[in-house]
Amino acid sequence: MQKSSRYRKSCIRDLYLSCILPVLVAGLLLSAAPVSAGGISEEEVITHLREHGLHLDGPQDLGPLLERAGRHRLVLLGEASHGTSEYYTWRAEISRRLIEEHDFDFIIVEGDWPLAFRVNRHVKHLKEEPASTREVMRHFTRWPQWMWGNEEVKELIGWMHEFNADRPAHRRAGFYGMDIYAHEEGIADVVGFLEEHDPSAARMARNNYGCFTRHRDMQAYLQMVHRTREHCGDDIEAVHRHMEENRAAYLSADSVRFVNTLQASRMVIFAERHIRGNLTRGPHSWNHRAEHFYDAARYLLEQYGEDARGIVWAHNTHIGDARATDMHNSGMKNIGQIAREEMGEDQVYAVGFGTYRGDVLAARQWEGSMERMQVPAAVSGSYEYLMQQAGISPMLLLMDDPLEHEPLMQARGNRAVGVVYQPERDATQNYVQTVLPRRYDAFIFFEETRALSPLEQ
Repeated sequence: MQKSSRYRKSCIRDLYLSCILPVLVAGLLLSAAPVSAGGISEEEVITHLREHGLHLDGPQDLGPLLERAGRHRLVLLGEASHGTSEYYTWRAEISRRLIEEHDFDFIIVEGDWPLAFRVNRHVKHLKEEPASTREVMRHFTRWPQWMWGNEEVKELIGWMHEFNADRPAHRRAGFYGMDIYAHEEGIADVVGFLEEHDPSAARMARNNYGCFTRHRDMQAYLQMVHRTREHCGDDIEAVHRHMEENRAAYLSADSVRFVNTLQASRMVIFAERHIRGNLTRGPHSWNHRAEHFYDAARYLLEQYGEDARGIVWAHNTHIGDARATDMHNSGMKNIGQIAREEMGEDQVYAVGFGTYRGDVLAARQWEGSMERMQVPAAVSGSYEYLMQQAGISPMLLLMDDPLEHEPLMQARGNRAVGVVYQPERDATQNYVQTVLPRRYDAFIFFEETRALSPLEQ
């Protein structure tokens, strides 16, 4: 969806939209600047951080974190931006060790399901795999390309490919996506599968999806829904029901492709709901996307079996329990909250990441050009500011028992940089009010960070 002035005006005039979609899909929650945290002084917080923060010489020192995370079924690894190298390299090291040492089965990232599944074919040595890791990385073409098309992710994908080489097929670790923006590719995957294995069902799917895809863009679809009070959700859900009802036959015909197309048919359901949610004010659009994040992770846990365990990569605004932030006041949910509610808190381990200052890759507007930007020093009173004052970097803060961290139990600002970023507004627009020990089980802090290394095109 193009973010043009014509689009913004039509939102207000014709569709009564809040026009927040370009911000929400950027993974950026706008918030007031950090506020004073009441009865706890900054000195008390700094002292507490010095007493409980563990200094790390490098990712090799993450043993205490891995010991705790490895006991859980779903490990959520966050990031304070989509363009910071350390967040990617440290999450990659944590993921490698969880796979190698604790038998975790998959990584699922804040990337599109259909595009990431093509990468998964390479990682798991499935048929039709590309010749090289660099070639498979070309699948990451959707803006923001740097988010997954970077050297840090390429190294991880290459490692997974090599790690899986000598493992039995059913023990190969997978790589998947949980986002919903590639719904057109998802539709093509479903129809293509049915054309090969059930032509009559393919005709039904094309017809049902046509209700959604015949519009020139999603703005036109929203205009139709607003005008007629009708939508395509029921038609789209009917395709998925057909896939479920014929699961046994389709699995027998092509199990690998069916795993992809079944979840693709689910993804299209959530994509339509996410888009349609912008017709009403409130958190509906955001929440439908969050629900798919959890749905995709749950689906993989089911596919891998009763004892399966997975790793989630997403922004802090997604993996840190929304109930511990001012997101909750707006009715917004995320995978961190949903997973804890559905699976139980003893099954989910959330790790947040943050920095005091550094460089980042981002754009100044939705679908804008990639820029290397400076992240300014964190504002006074924020968690990042107090961690820098504590003088430990990199710092690992383990918060298994929130009651042991009373000085951190009052809300403070926790920085959140999206793919759309304007550093000059950082102090007023990029902090989420957070109770840190309630939001995360652990937090990794860097005083200064570097930007990602994008792949050369």
